[in-house]
Amino acid sequence: MNYVGIHKKGEFTLSDLITLIKSRPDFHRAGAIATFVGVVRGTTLDGENVEGLELEAYEEQANNVLGEICEDLKTREGVVDVQIHHFVGKFKVGEDLVYVVVTGGHRQNVFGVLQEAVERYKSEAPVYKKEHTITETGAKESYWVSEREAQKRRKK
Repeated sequence: MNYVGIHKKGEFTLSDLITLIKSRPDFHRAGAIATFVGVVRGTTLDGENVEGLELEAYEEQANNVLGEICEDLKTREGVVDVQIHHFVGKFKVGEDLVYVVVTGGHRQNVFGVLQEAVERYKSEAPVYKKEHTITETGAKESYWVSEREAQKRRKK
């Protein structure tokens, strides 16, 4: 099992991740495990209802970027391990999209690093999200989120 990277939906669970983390040779140095689970939200930021998401990735590049983020963050004081596991495929509301975990010697070592890991994968990894929504009038729409955000920025 890769310690970081892109996985197809259903290949890997949160339970698998915790087992993997605890099996690492340096886990004995950890006194804290902080996790972030990103899930499909049922509404967009504009309040539209979400039916589901499709996620795609430039897998080789995404694996490299996620690996670099983890390696960088592992150098922080008190951090034992950092892992980011992002899923691709079709997802329904409430399903898991990403797991981020940070282990460290103490709780103070993990929370800031966990937040940074989340912010960095969202801005740096080539993972693309297509939202399938239902508008207020009942019309179904689908769009790549990055394209819609770019359109909104152009309109301002």
